[in-house]
Amino acid sequence: MSMQDKRNEEWDKNGPGSEEKEPQAYNGPPGMDPDGVIESNWDDIVDNFDDMNLKEELLRGIYAYGFEKPSAIQQRAIIPCIRGHDVIAQAQSGTGKTATFSISILQQIDTSLRECQALILAPTRELAQQIQKVVIALGDFMNAQCHACIGGTNVREDMRKLEAGVHVVVGTPGRVYDMITRHALRTRYIKMFVLDEADEMLSRGFKDQIHDVFKMLDKDVQVILLSATMPTDVLDVTKSFMRSPIRILVKKEELTLEGIKQFFVFVERETGNWRRCAICTTLCPSRRP
Repeated sequence: MSMQDKRNEEWDKNGPGSEEKEPQAYNGPPGMDPDGVIESNWDDIVDNFDDMNLKEELLRGIYAYGFEKPSAIQQRAIIPCIRGHDVIAQAQSGTGKTATFSISILQQIDTSLRECQALILAPTRELAQQIQKVVIALGDFMNAQCHACIGGTNVREDMRKLEAGVHVVVGTPGRVYDMITRHALRTRYIKMFVLDEADEMLSRGFKDQIHDVFKMLDKDVQVILLSATMPTDVLDVTKSFMRSPIRILVKKEELTLEGIKQFFVFVERETGNWRRCAICTTLCPSRRP
């Protein structure tokens, strides 16, 4: 039995529809307790981007983007990702998870090869577009090409860009699978498969779509999962398609919103709508019409 067949068999046991079967006691990869303290099986911590042996052009993109020092999750997760390990990484929102896998991808791709080498799945169009912007910004000095493959956009334009060739594709599961079946998105050179917001991606509604895409990839593809939370059902599914993953997780009670700035602006009830719109535009300039 091939490795891919074994993975598919594991998926059938733990993937879609498995909830209907008799639940089995499984706490994720060995040494991991989803409800308590989870110790990482990766000890290397690199607290400086200069010490990660990154490409010079990538380093320029990192510093130009505004990063000065890697965050806690970046210090722990970038290196194992670059070295080709399957990785489960968890950290609270606002701590740099997107940059973690974006840097890892940009370090590994060959920009002289105009083929998709990394595939990122996200649960929403908005998140996919956000990831695309980060990849493009960090890879600016590398001339890295990243395309957002999402629903609600022109299918023919999607196909044209994919057939022309891009280095990284980020998208929602349905549109990505559609482009693969239309042979517009070629999977031959994809060596990294990233699931962002894994808790939502692997929720009941996305499991089938994730598996459909996964079956089209090479059996040796590197799998990276990143999420703010890692409930038990997600850990069950990781057993199906991850091989001895590096675990970089934190305790439930440590998942906070410390990385997110929150504001409160008191507005009189009589204040006109235009004033409220002006405030929203000031706080969220990216939302300007």
